[in-house]
Amino acid sequence: MVQNTNRRIDLHTLNFVPFVSFVVLYVFVLSTGTADAQDRFEGGAQIIAAHSGEFDANDIGIGGRFSWQPVDLVGAEAEMNVYPRRFPGNRSGPFSRSRIEGLFGVTVGPRLGSVRPFAKLRPGFVTFRGQPVACILIFPPPLSCVLAEGHTVFALDIGGGIELFAGPRMLIRVDAGDRLMKYPGPSFRDGRVAQDDFFSHDFRMSAGAGVRF
Repeated sequence: MVQNTNRRIDLHTLNFVPFVSFVVLYVFVLSTGTADAQDRFEGGAQIIAAHSGEFDANDIGIGGRFSWQPVDLVGAEAEMNVYPRRFPGNRSGPFSRSRIEGLFGVTVGPRLGSVRPFAKLRPGFVTFRGQPVACILIFPPPLSCVLAEGHTVFALDIGGGIELFAGPRMLIRVDAGDRLMKYPGPSFRDGRVAQDDFFSHDFRMSAGAGVRF
């Protein structure tokens, strides 16, 4: 049986919209009303490489990041990324034509001269943009068939990184960590049945550059 692509983003993704809008508005008000807010904002772009522990496959993405550092030790940030290639690219065949990733969280770390090491904790989501696949008629269905319908899963990025300040405005950033992905159940995975939602681990790293303003 061939399942059709479902392009809708589920309700959990939409719940982030008012939250992010509130944060952006709050940051704007503070930045316009506080003189010492200068140089506490960053905007940048990055390339991301991830390895899926669930599907044993690599994924490459690009995206942008906006961050605010209200105090020297703590930063709040949001980033949106697109993984444009079909996934997975192994013998099992692709079930997703692209992925959209959104992460919103905090970094904690001191600035030591021109270097800032940090730890990060960023919840968010990954949306699988599905495509038609051939699926066997069993219950529960294979996890790849569930995601091929188009599905948004909860993600949690935990890890650390380093920022290198190349000048008064420019910076280079590298980070890596564990991206936990909450997949839906019931589904058939790795030769066994998962009755409930479950977490899988992805190794994720990114490298990019940005500007402070």
